[in-house]
Amino acid sequence: MAMKGFLFSTVPNILCELGASKKVGGLIKNLGSKKVLVVTDPGLRKLGLADIVVEGVEVAGLKCSVYDKVQEDPPEVIITEIIQQCKAGEVDGIVGVGGGSSMDAAKLVAFMCGDTRQTISEVYGVDKCVGRRLPLIQVPTTAGTGSEVTNISVITTGVAEKKGVVGGQLYADYAVLDGDLTLTLPPKVTAATGIDAMVHAIEAYTSKFKKNVLSDVLAREALRLLGDNIRRACEDGRDAEARMNMLLGSLYAGMAFANSPCAAVHALAYPIGSHFHVPHGLSNSLMLPHVLRFNGFLPSAAELYRDLTPIVFPKLSAIRGNGAEVLADGYAQLSVDLRIPTNLKEVGIKNTDLQFLAAEAMKVDR
Repeated sequence: MAMKGFLFSTVPNILCELGASKKVGGLIKNLGSKKVLVVTDPGLRKLGLADIVVEGVEVAGLKCSVYDKVQEDPPEVIITEIIQQCKAGEVDGIVGVGGGSSMDAAKLVAFMCGDTRQTISEVYGVDKCVGRRLPLIQVPTTAGTGSEVTNISVITTGVAEKKGVVGGQLYADYAVLDGDLTLTLPPKVTAATGIDAMVHAIEAYTSKFKKNVLSDVLAREALRLLGDNIRRACEDGRDAEARMNMLLGSLYAGMAFANSPCAAVHALAYPIGSHFHVPHGLSNSLMLPHVLRFNGFLPSAAELYRDLTPIVFPKLSAIRGNGAEVLADGYAQLSVDLRIPTNLKEVGIKNTDLQFLAAEAMKVDR
């Protein structure tokens, strides 16, 4: 069978090494920035992780300010607030430090503070952005979202509805992976965000829309790295090798799904996060086994799942085979082993909420 044609896009530069976050100042200086805004959340500021980046920017001789009020699933009002701070300070470079929420906020702010004349409401959707953004560097502090290498920014609009901005302008100039920033990540957060990254890889590999050979290669390698290291990282958070492998696996998964989009797991997870304030990674891990079992009845999906099962769960696969049910059981047991919630009841969702969540999931479109 002839290879199907495809277009693959990603960030132009990736820096991956322990201590790399200290080099962000020099990198963004080389991009021409003089006044830098670091976008992060209160928890990371309190832990001092964002300050490592700030100090590096100041050592490079640049002025640096900080916005540290990013919330989980950032609402549009937060984006507007950051834009105002950015413009008032004549900022000409943005650094996102944190999980997906901070990096999603950073990339949209970088675009909105560039030379565009659009409003936020005009850029929701795919390829609606017109204009150039400010220099942008992304520094993840979790191994999960892959936001550092995606061109997607997901924002909460209104009360709880999520909308996405998708455009080539949202790719960062640099993705900087520094395992030192993840050494203090709690085991449960490590587990949930790690499974989130696995979901990205699985959905990229099995997507019917824009599936391509390069995303396939990245998705498989992402699952190998994540599967081999997630237990190590949860059992010993100071295991720097495991932490770096988790970050790299998350990045590969992000590159994969940015070019071969996510599907049912994410659609079902989004309303769980926005309406019940369940962290995104955990929402995905709760939905994953059920979607695998449902899709596994489709011959085309089952065939693809058979490729992935021995990569993620080689021991289980050797005993039970490579079927979708085995893959689903493996992930269900992984959540048990890593001591994170395994059903909706554990996160406060009742049977009476299911019809509403199903209806909300059908609204997800990106």
